[in-house]
Amino acid sequence: MGGARGPRFVWWKGSAVRPLGQLEATVMERLWASERSVAVRGVLVDLQKERAIAYTTVMTVLDNLHRKGMVTREKAGRAYRYRPAYTREEHTAALMEQVLAGSGDRGAALMHFVEQMPPDEIRRLRQALEGFEPEAGGDSR
Repeated sequence: MGGARGPRFVWWKGSAVRPLGQLEATVMERLWASERSVAVRGVLVDLQKERAIAYTTVMTVLDNLHRKGMVTREKAGRAYRYRPAYTREEHTAALMEQVLAGSGDRGAALMHFVEQMPPDEIRRLRQALEGFEPEAGGDSR
């Protein structure tokens, strides 16, 4: 993804979608699975079920995710509570757009993608596209 120039980002809803590190992705999975905002301690306890990890490490990861625009935070006493800024599906769509933006031929890339999909997912895609109307004046790419 990076190459000699560093990572490329797509601007989506006013912010760049940046590549996530492995620990950042793991923390995001925990936040997406939660139905409410979570304190650093809550993420820490959950992660410690699978690995040894320090409170300061989790706090740094959440701060980095906040700086990247992936999470929002609210003050709760002396600590912050975090929640995802985007749903998992919105993030996935933005990553897919980023990959397509790097393709020389978006149509060909989409066709190769669809050719790799199982038939039931192709049916779901057709159903999703039925009645879909692009926004007026939208980008045809």
